[in-house]
Amino acid sequence: MSKRTWALFAATLVSIIYGVTFTIAKDVMPKYVEPFGFITMRVGGSVLLFWLVSFFGPKEKIALEDFPRIAAAALFGVALNMLTFFKGLSYTSPIMGAVLMVTTPMIVLILSAIIMKERMQKRKIFGIILGLAGTITLILYGKSMVNAPNATLGNLLVFINAISYGFYLILVKKLMDKYNAFTFVKWIYTFGFIMVLPFGWSEFHAINWTTIPTDIYWKIGFVVVFSTFLTYLLNLVSMRELKPTTVAVFIYLQPLFATIFAVGLGKDELSLVKLLSAVLIFAGVYLVTQKK
Repeated sequence: MSKRTWALFAATLVSIIYGVTFTIAKDVMPKYVEPFGFITMRVGGSVLLFWLVSFFGPKEKIALEDFPRIAAAALFGVALNMLTFFKGLSYTSPIMGAVLMVTTPMIVLILSAIIMKERMQKRKIFGIILGLAGTITLILYGKSMVNAPNATLGNLLVFINAISYGFYLILVKKLMDKYNAFTFVKWIYTFGFIMVLPFGWSEFHAINWTTIPTDIYWKIGFVVVFSTFLTYLLNLVSMRELKPTTVAVFIYLQPLFATIFAVGLGKDELSLVKLLSAVLIFAGVYLVTQKK
């Protein structure tokens, strides 16, 4: 398997895990764990895992001048990204939240052009628009707009999260070119944990562990190990070979896999619109990921 194929496979796997996570995380919060308390668990658990794994990884020293970039990556890729998304989701409807989340590839394309001076290829722009059309069709069709106590604030927070993740993808690319992923990801999460703690400590402290059923413990474990630890590593693997714009377009696959997972569990049914959306999304991803 070529490095590029492996990178594309890693990015697809991330989308599958995130697609499954939508359903799993909903079972955990807010019934058993409040959103910020859950983030504290996610980031705290991942810090431990990243430090444990780093002892088996390559031994590299990080230059002192790179720590501000690592701190910035922690702010945009962990703290701001997770806090605004979870908080935004509690104010707006999941449908609107998902629509806004898929603006990330657009944002990354614009930021890459401005910050990294990346050339805008017509094929890529067309692919991103195709994917966007498919995703919005998939998310909006036949869904109700209920369950949104403060949609304006919620939508704004989710949009901030999308911009934040775009900045993270661009910031981390420079680190990827210089170091092995294991060298700096533990630091990104350590800084991220320090930033998240003031927001999540009281909610984490309020968790009543005795009332949590066993299956919920397994779901919390899944979110920490797979949805956080493993997805960040796989994302970094794909970042080494692919441009930030290419990695970002895989976000379009998340609602698609979420729908497939929900249909598989009997929580949703298949329709012509869903199939058409899937075709548009795959066509968009195909265009963006193709080499010239």
